[in-house]
Amino acid sequence: MIEEGIAHFVKTLLSTCGSMLPIVLIIVLFQYAVIRKPFSHVKKLAVGLLYLIIGITFFMEGLDLALFPLGKLMAAELTAPAFLDIPSGEAATWQTYAWVYAFAASVSFAATLAEPSLLAIALKVQNISGGTINAWGLRIAVAFGVAFGTTLGVLRIITGTELSYILFPTFGFIILQTLYTPKLVIALAYDVGPVTLSTVTVPLLTALGVGLATTIPGRNPLVDGFGLLCLASVFPVIAVLSYAQLAQWLGKKSPK
Repeated sequence: MIEEGIAHFVKTLLSTCGSMLPIVLIIVLFQYAVIRKPFSHVKKLAVGLLYLIIGITFFMEGLDLALFPLGKLMAAELTAPAFLDIPSGEAATWQTYAWVYAFAASVSFAATLAEPSLLAIALKVQNISGGTINAWGLRIAVAFGVAFGTTLGVLRIITGTELSYILFPTFGFIILQTLYTPKLVIALAYDVGPVTLSTVTVPLLTALGVGLATTIPGRNPLVDGFGLLCLASVFPVIAVLSYAQLAQWLGKKSPK
């Protein structure tokens, strides 16, 4: 068991080194061929690169050993007929999966709040805006958007609804909402969606979507298991635009 774990870790480490190699080569090429200056603090750069490779390797190992299996396990247990208490001979309806919706909303909300990339951009926005845009308010608005999008994506998987039936009206609503939102927040809102889905949320939501499509009868993991991340990245845009519109409305109502 230990030998298998070490072998798997070494394999992941080599794969990480192979993935990082093109990035390092491009940086070195531009440094010496375009900028034509040697690197300063070479030892610090080498140590930092080593930390980065080791960190990514441990992270990938954690995904394979914990997050991916956990997401699939929770999806399987929450959709098991014994847990849903479905009478024999009856088919499950979308209302039967209430705990699945609750789990999807809760885990996506918590994962979004823990997302390092969102924390970084929220703090930067708070500093640039002079505190006009609160970091916590922005993170909570984004987390609600991700939770709603994830829950809607889970409902789509359970009901078998086409993804385009949800996306087209959603994009239309975003375009309409953009017309009535302060210009200072529009670019931020459109950036927040892709930033939100990163190291923490992507593995969990991917495992959850594939796990649901695997365990629910009549679903294809390849066809129905994906699309969850798309909805989870779209609705934070709506959430941030709504947050800005609400703040603008409250600012007009305030006597100050």
